[in-house]
Formats: sequence, C-alpha cells, structure tokens
Amino acid sequence: MSTSPVFHNLWPTTIMSVILPGSDMANPVLTEFINELNDERSNLTTEYLDQEFLQIDHPVIKWLNDCFKRATTDYAKNSELDYEINFSIQGWPNINRFGDYHNLHNHPHSWLSGTYYVSVPNDDPIIGSRNDLNPNHISFFDPRPQANMTAIRKDKQIDPEFRHKPSSGELLMWPAFLHHLVHPNLCHEERISISFNVVLKWKNDYLPK
Repeated sequence: MSTSPVFHNLWPTTIMSVILPGSDMANPVLTEFINELNDERSNLTTEYLDQEFLQIDHPVIKWLNDCFKRATTDYAKNSELDYEINFSIQGWPNINRFGDYHNLHNHPHSWLSGTYYVSVPNDDPIIGSRNDLNPNHISFFDPRPQANMTAIRKDKQIDPEFRHKPSSGELLMWPAFLHHLVHPNLCHEERISISFNVVLKWKNDYLPK
C-alpha cells in the first residue's frame, strides 16, 4: 500500500459549455422563427410543457436537434459512461424582454438540462446604479447545503454560486437536479434562448452495480 496521500474528488458537479459550430448562420433563422411562433402563442415561454418545439419540421430545428444530441453524447463521454444511453430531448424557446427573469428552480424527472443561447444582449443595463447587477447572467448553486460554511481562503469550495454570462451561440449543459436562476434582462434588446431536458428511456443498464 502506498504511503503517499490519495485524494478522492467526490461529488463533482459538471457544467459543460460549447460554442455550437454553425451558430452564426443558424441564430438569425432561429430568431425569426421563434418570434413568429411567439406571435402565434402569447404564452410561448411559460407554457413549455405543452410544446413540441424540437419536433417541428424545419432545417434549423434539425440542426438544433443534432447539436443537442451531440452535446449529450459528449457529456456522457466525459462522465465515463461506457454504455449506450437511450434518451429523448424536450425543448422550448424563451423570449426574455426588458425586466424578464427566471426564478430559482431545477428540472425534475430529467437526467440533464441545458440552454442554447440564440441572442444575448451585450448592452449595459439602462437602469440602476448598483455595482452588483448581473443582467442576463445565469447562476448555478452548490447542491450541497451550507458546504461553504467551513471554507477558508483559497478553498475552491468557498463560493456557493457559479455565475456566467453566456454568449450568443453558446450551449450550456448541467445535471438536471442543479438549482439555477436567470438574472433579469435590463436591456430593451431581447434575450432569446432554447432550453431543453434530456430524459432517459429506462434500461436496466442504468442500475448501479
């Protein structure tokens, strides 16, 4: 047995970020397409469970589906899952205008969740003078309650919040249990995104051995 220390990095929470290839061409098409849907459905952003957005027959939706499936495969590979994952993906568009935000939440009954950012405002906030505003950021929170209470300086676990300002064309993916919130849009430019859940189709292979 080795007399050297052995370190076990337990309970990691992995968040994946990637700029999707082809996003520069796809985003203008998605923006127009989502705005047209929003004109037809006044509650497009809030009634997400009633939608089959990713089932729409359109070339840009096919591109989006392919990207989401590839991202899921990449996430599984990084997690060292060496067996086939059988899953479906449900997605819905979000249009956040001035003042819109999303409260703290997670995504039950899913394995992974993610968001693809079609358009993120780059302008400075048009209201407010506080220096702690984080418009259009997304915040993720440590799933271990009060884990930071014993943290000391330079401890990597000291900050219970990970805050990120996405870019247009960026996809984020994380475990569906992870609580997160989206800070208000304080610009008059719309923030447009597409959120999705990766839902497992059950196989006995998923059972731990």
